[in-house]
Amino acid sequence: MRHSEFWQLADAVFGPEYARSLASDIVLSDLGGRSPVQALDDGVPPRDVWVALCDAQDVPEDRRWLDTREANRRRSR
Repeated sequence: MRHSEFWQLADAVFGPEYARSLASDIVLSDLGGRSPVQALDDGVPPRDVWVALCDAQDVPEDRRWLDTREANRRRSR
């Protein structure tokens, strides 16, 4: 997973505004007491950051790996 894919999924699952706020503000023990943004900046693989964020927010498995193109189409209608 690339950083861009992380952000596409975050936008699709949480909404663009909330995704940015959440990724900056929440501190996760699974990420060594860092926020997702800090973990990404420190070189933690984006997939690991995504899983930790989803686990912390109780995102169901079927919503974690959305087809972001379809989610974006639905949102723009």
